[in-house]
Amino acid sequence: MSRPKLLIIVLFQNLGETRAFYAKAPAPPLSGMLVAALTPPIVDIELCHEMIRPIDYTTDADFVALSFLDNTSPHAFDVAARFRALGKTVIAGGRYASTFPEEVIPHFDVTVVGEAEPVWAQVVEDLVAGRAKRVYRAPFAPPLVNIPPPRYDLAEAEFVTPVVTEATRGCPFRCSYCQLNIQPAAFRSRPIDDVLRDLTATERLPFTKRKMAMLYDNNLCGEPRYAKDLLREIAKLKLWGLGVQFSLNALQDHEYMDLLEAAHCRMAFLGMESLNEPSLLAVNKKHNRVAQYGKLFDELKRRGILIFAGTMLALDEDTPEYYENLPQELERIDPSAIFLSIAIPIPGTPLHRQMQAAGRIFDTDLRHYDGDHLVFHPHSVTAADVRAAFLRVNQVFYSWASIARRWGRLMRAYLGDRRFLQRLVPAALTSFILLRLSLYQRGHLRDRVLPLIDEITEPERGEEKVAAAR
Repeated sequence: MSRPKLLIIVLFQNLGETRAFYAKAPAPPLSGMLVAALTPPIVDIELCHEMIRPIDYTTDADFVALSFLDNTSPHAFDVAARFRALGKTVIAGGRYASTFPEEVIPHFDVTVVGEAEPVWAQVVEDLVAGRAKRVYRAPFAPPLVNIPPPRYDLAEAEFVTPVVTEATRGCPFRCSYCQLNIQPAAFRSRPIDDVLRDLTATERLPFTKRKMAMLYDNNLCGEPRYAKDLLREIAKLKLWGLGVQFSLNALQDHEYMDLLEAAHCRMAFLGMESLNEPSLLAVNKKHNRVAQYGKLFDELKRRGILIFAGTMLALDEDTPEYYENLPQELERIDPSAIFLSIAIPIPGTPLHRQMQAAGRIFDTDLRHYDGDHLVFHPHSVTAADVRAAFLRVNQVFYSWASIARRWGRLMRAYLGDRRFLQRLVPAALTSFILLRLSLYQRGHLRDRVLPLIDEITEPERGEEKVAAAR
């Protein structure tokens, strides 16, 4: 007899399938490949990342597992309803299901609350045996041990870098907008040998895809000694390129930066968030020092590491003058790429509670909590200011002329010493990564931001919705 089939879908389309935006992302999310790895071999597995391809509702799968975030939860409910109408058993998991299970449970046959590792194998066994429960609750913040390598072989071929994993979970900081502070947990790290095993469990991949990897930690340097020990071991793997994410305060540690270079780190995602110090203080991001950005970024560029900087608009101390000068200031401190978003008061976070108490949230439609919509009344700027800055900064920063200037500065910083010849190949790889990131962001501007520009900020319509609800 053939085995039952499990279809795992990582949802992405927050505005529904009729307004789908398929991102040209270089790497997949971790969640689907990790859940696949946790699945016992009593079912066949198919994995779909909705960020690059649509859902196939004609699937022959018996069970459909949906992983989704806050802003994709309304879409998840629609997808679940369609599959349940076709006789499929549908399972919910992910951040939103774990944070607000009472909102999710009525829409699904099974809901997994918490991190999947301790309970997922039991869920699958119960599904196959026909005795599945409505809800499975994992222990809160379990130790990160006995986690198998992700199923990289199931990632779609469109992903250039399918080798993604994590070494830690959590962050020692308490930024008020961060979803980690809905249910704060202690910072946890995995055994270094397990992380190295993940990075080398690539036998089923083409050779070129084995040599690039991403660590999807919220803050790799949350525990500096662990991070340094890990990087020393990763250096021995002789990867072509490594991408990491950590907080900006880590750049004060020159040994850490040297170890990033030794591990062939080519890209660092940093939560810069703002170039306006009062705005950073307003969201409790006290560990960022704006005056140091340029110098610290230069230190990374000299090591051949491009900076991908998260940048927010609509923070409480933003001003029209700050928005007017932002393109020039970005040029001055010179991150290689930015991920520009409008601040999101994620339900459950301190920022959301603060804004809700002040009556500033005018749009409660979670589909709009995506960083591309303004859902609250800003404090010191107007909605029109935010809309104009969002469009202008994106257009200026990701013009081809601006991309070329940043690439030139990165190459001059990295190649401008006596090791010129031995750095040519790494420089080419870093250039490729910068091009891919820039194309990804230009695609987001063209295919996502511009079609939405008339609805990005709608405070008047939002106030009408609130009045109607009353």
